[in-house]
Amino acid sequence: MTADSAHFVTRAVHAGRTRETATSRATPIFLTAGFEFDDFDHAADHFGTGAGFGYTRTGNPTVRTVERQLAALESGADAVLVASGQAAVVTAFLTVAGAGDHIVSSTHIYEGTRGLLVDNLARLGIEATFIDDIDDPEAWRAAIRPNTRALFAESIANARNDILDISAISAVADEAAIPLIVDNTLATPYLVRPLEHGAAIVVHSASKFLAGHGSVLGGVIIDDGRFDAVRHGHNAPHLVLPGRGGLPSVAARHGGNARIAYARESVAPRFGASPSPLNAFLIGQGVETLGLRVERQSRNALEIARWLESQDEVESVDYAGLPSHPDHAKAEHYLRGGFGSIFTFTLRGGLPAARRFVESVEVFVHMTHIGDVRSLVLHPGTTSHAQRAPEERELHGIFPGTLRLSIGIEDVSDLIGDLAQVLSATEAAIA
Repeated sequence: MTADSAHFVTRAVHAGRTRETATSRATPIFLTAGFEFDDFDHAADHFGTGAGFGYTRTGNPTVRTVERQLAALESGADAVLVASGQAAVVTAFLTVAGAGDHIVSSTHIYEGTRGLLVDNLARLGIEATFIDDIDDPEAWRAAIRPNTRALFAESIANARNDILDISAISAVADEAAIPLIVDNTLATPYLVRPLEHGAAIVVHSASKFLAGHGSVLGGVIIDDGRFDAVRHGHNAPHLVLPGRGGLPSVAARHGGNARIAYARESVAPRFGASPSPLNAFLIGQGVETLGLRVERQSRNALEIARWLESQDEVESVDYAGLPSHPDHAKAEHYLRGGFGSIFTFTLRGGLPAARRFVESVEVFVHMTHIGDVRSLVLHPGTTSHAQRAPEERELHGIFPGTLRLSIGIEDVSDLIGDLAQVLSATEAAIA
């Protein structure tokens, strides 16, 4: 049957179909649920080996391009892009741990991740132990059990700007033949690449700095490709034992990439964490300017933090770029090209001053997000950390007058001008 002889509704569906190829300068968007097979054997080979593309939930050319882009920026062997940063963390944990297993985590982490460990993974039989003094390798070492499957921390912690000693903690993980998983969202690979300092897995909320424009959700898991079946296999039986029906093990099929292959084959698609190709495209476009944005955001943040530290209305500023921060030396050691753009500061006027601040800013945007080209402000005590007890919030440097800033790419004089008019009004109100 030719296109001309087909009926109207058939032509409407099929007349535009083509197998023509073209070379695009930008990453093409393959916005399709599935892919056409060449023949019977092509389909059988795809389902047998996983080669090529059959269905977007299990693989898509647009998504794959962005995965390669992000793996290269983090000095990783391979990456899996997923639908959100939270999906990235879930996928990473479920790639290494199952019922009866244990994870050791920094307590200085995003509240969504803490809730995942305490509430959700606990129901699946995965226990978690939290480390307060993340500077102490012995504290991490003492928390490891025979069933511990990973250590987890953030390179720059939200919200106090604690800096992880990646080399020291990865050495502890290596002693136990388990991976150190680092959430590198706040630092980005422009400032630090944890895999180069011994971490095994890196995760990001790609919704933040990687995309940069605040328009889409996404997450990514990046692996170092150094899984050793002999050395690490006793802590990862699901990677070294034969699969169902006598299928060769994941490690036998993928070698050092066994962890990321398992995430791609068995975790992300089965739990439905696959991203939209359109979102992947927008993340990839944002990544192209990552270095330019983070460089300017970090420069702006340092100037603003210095200015805030000099203001009478400000009690303290927790920014690792300041010599007053307890982790400043570590920040200088690990971070290259800036100190990041997320930090907190505490107003002397407490909660009333914080309320006046967020309701008076004109350039800063009051919203729950970070890493945007726009400068943002949020009150952690009543939002992101509201479920923590008051003593827990104080342990993390969050007091009634504490505000979190995410500095954007605007002209820094406009940002300081906005802060100045707010603090002036706050001082007048207190007086």
